[in-house]
Amino acid sequence: MKCPICQSATKVTNSRASERERIIKRRRICARCQRRFTTYERIELLGLTVAKRNGGKEPYYRHKIELGLRKALEKRPFMEQQFQRLVSSVENEIFNLEKELVSSDQIGKFVLVHLKSFDKVAYIRFASVYRNFRSPQAFEREIHRLEQPGDRQQEKGSFPAQ
Repeated sequence: MKCPICQSATKVTNSRASERERIIKRRRICARCQRRFTTYERIELLGLTVAKRNGGKEPYYRHKIELGLRKALEKRPFMEQQFQRLVSSVENEIFNLEKELVSSDQIGKFVLVHLKSFDKVAYIRFASVYRNFRSPQAFEREIHRLEQPGDRQQEKGSFPAQ
């Protein structure tokens, strides 16, 4: 790998697996300018397709989950490392299905399950778009369900229609 500063060759000084062996973190040093930096290698599933609600299909892209989560978490306190763990947790759920075709609906359910314990405000924001809330009462019902302890129905991913 080339140095991002001077474009010279770099040397790996340390490697370690993280996040359930799905990411390899490498510390590198530039042979010329002696700058140190970190790179991350992530497993990417090729051939995974997402079935959209409108009947269309498209390749799976991690960045789409990241974009949706960043919108839901906008102006909320979180660290980038926590965010990346959240995205990886959702992605692990998708990978664990061991399917070549996954519905966007299923991905949305995984996001909601993980957001529920990560940030409740972001959960409500994401749920409002995912379930297409059309009234303040829909928000009220969701907040009421969120405040109920031990709601097993939502944690399993079977959500009532709004």
